[in-house]
Amino acid sequence: MVVVAWHRLAALELHEAAGFLASKRSRLRDVFLSEAERCVAAIAEHPEAGQLIGSIVRRRMLRRFPYAILYCAGDSEMRILAVMHLRRRPSYWLDPEPNASR
Repeated sequence: MVVVAWHRLAALELHEAAGFLASKRSRLRDVFLSEAERCVAAIAEHPEAGQLIGSIVRRRMLRRFPYAILYCAGDSEMRILAVMHLRRRPSYWLDPEPNASR
């Protein structure tokens, strides 16, 4: 079983996105969170299936929403690095806070 660890900024991005969607239509929040949960479960089951976008970072797209989950996967742990909006500048997540490691 793979352990899933969330970077604190990735968790914040997930909840901010859910809050934004809830402000548009309340039901969207739950649909978005369910889709994110499904996506993380699929990543944990098949971590190599995500598109490689760096030497070790992979991306898996959410269905129905313009978001992707960026992650690194090892043998026993998977680290969620970002919940990236696909229309935002592409590399924002590489250094979101000076002197903070993801």
